Amino acid sequence: MKIKIFETKKEMGKVAAERAAEVLEEAIKEKGEAVFVAATGASQFEFLKALTSMPSIDWSRTTMFHLDEYIGIPENHPASFRKYLRERLINKVHPGTTYLIKGDAEDPELECERLNKIISKKEIDVSFVGIGENGHLAFNDPPADFNTEKPYIVVELNEACRRQQLGEGWFNSLKEVPHRAISMSIKQIMKSRNIICTVPDARKAEAVKDCFEGTISPAHSASILRKHERVFLFLDKDSARLLEK
Repeated sequence: MKIKIFETKKEMGKVAAERAAEVLEEAIKEKGEAVFVAATGASQFEFLKALTSMPSIDWSRTTMFHLDEYIGIPENHPASFRKYLRERLINKVHPGTTYLIKGDAEDPELECERLNKIISKKEIDVSFVGIGENGHLAFNDPPADFNTEKPYIVVELNEACRRQQLGEGWFNSLKEVPHRAISMSIKQIMKSRNIICTVPDARKAEAVKDCFEGTISPAHSASILRKHERVFLFLDKDSARLLEK
């Protein structure tokens, strides 16, 4: 794992995006296409803004998978991650192929099966992720399932996760925040050739310390990233403030 710490979120996002562009360009040169996983949330704002401004990436030769989505809300809901990705990524750079999670599908398990059949045929070149205030990776809240082989799974969202979504302004009240989501599994994320993890803000500082200086454990979902050989972790000074090393 390579860790870099920056003074500002903007600088963090810019350097993370530069690394992401390098990985995408290398994959396109090597294989003719690049396959990536896109995350959402406040942690990705500066990163995606910088990434979509880079002219060197041939986005037409990329395939995008979606990291996670709430169950039961339509795409036009303010908190919909499909809406987020269309506005901040897809409509700006137009990836060649996109696979979005239909969170409002009639049967979430069947939606997982649909996506699992597609992604099982692909090698993921890079996953863009963040971590939650509770240390979650995607929507794999602690204790995370480190063992399931399924690429996409239905998960329960714990109260700490749901309160974070409220605190970030995506919902007007806690009761509006869904209790379930479809999430990429831990093992599927770890299959990525590269992982770029951006984690800004002081509210993430405790989770950063627990995940990257504590024990590797399902109790700290994102701690599993320390077992991956090509993780690039980007922090700002606020999220890194509790680190001792």
